[in-house]
Amino acid sequence: MNIRGVLGRAGLSLLTLIALATTAARAEEISVTQWGTSLYGAPYAVAMERGLFKQAGIDITGILGSGGGGTTVRNLLASATPYGEVAISAALAAQREGLDVVIVNVGTRSVAESSLVTMPDSDVHTLKDVIGKKVAITSPKGVSEMLLLLELRTEGLDATKVGRIASGGYVNGLTMLEQGAVSAATLIEPLSIIRKSKYRTVVAARDILPPMTTSVGITTRQFAKDHPDKLRAIIAGRRAGVDAIYADPQATAAIVGKSFELDPAIAQEAVQNMIGPKMWSEGDFSQVELDRMIDALRLIGEVKGEVDWSKLVDKSFLPVDLRTKQ
Repeated sequence: MNIRGVLGRAGLSLLTLIALATTAARAEEISVTQWGTSLYGAPYAVAMERGLFKQAGIDITGILGSGGGGTTVRNLLASATPYGEVAISAALAAQREGLDVVIVNVGTRSVAESSLVTMPDSDVHTLKDVIGKKVAITSPKGVSEMLLLLELRTEGLDATKVGRIASGGYVNGLTMLEQGAVSAATLIEPLSIIRKSKYRTVVAARDILPPMTTSVGITTRQFAKDHPDKLRAIIAGRRAGVDAIYADPQATAAIVGKSFELDPAIAQEAVQNMIGPKMWSEGDFSQVELDRMIDALRLIGEVKGEVDWSKLVDKSFLPVDLRTKQ
């Protein structure tokens, strides 16, 4: 082989290595609570699959998932791209702990995926029937307990007359239900769809509870200051993913099924169930929906007193048309 050929091949290899290194350097990973187990993450799955993040100016190549709460916040803080979607309670807790985080967009605005189920032959047919009985929740002060208390209050029922048993998880709660340790159990999609032939729904949260802010996008103030363009691109890419969901639910279900390893029929039903209540927000803030969630969090003692949103929220990274939307 002549020297020109050697140099030519060496040059090609060098260019290839440079290109790969550049791509790796530009690739970004963010955090999303309950990734792969809840539909919170659907817009991110759609945006990655359809190249919508790249179109917005950022290459999101991976999602770091967690069981929620403080774990998602810790993952976010340890990331090179410290942006994540977390439950609003986790964002508030981080702020109370003195972490320098800021809320920059809304993620989800519905509790439509939550329900209360019982056994098919149970004498529990309405929420009123759990009075004097035991109900499985996942953990004290968790979302499942909060929604149960909110539903009871909405129906004018006395929550002190309902025994709330912490099971440690939704599947554990179902085991307790099957063994007769409780009369009903809290549940969440898509698990409620996967196992719908085994249980009977007592009440679906979407039937009695109004929209409320359930998850938000957060970042560190330092990242927002140093990389405003990246932050705007993440929010814009996610928004494009939300728009794509509502424009084509069937295609969305295929992507969600692939990303979350769900049976196609289950993914289709899960996505369709969230279309009506418009679970996914484009990112804009609704003061009414924020306040509804704060009111709900007070029921479990997660919030005391008033919340100063001016110290927590920064709308400046939203697309212009969403900044003043109410």
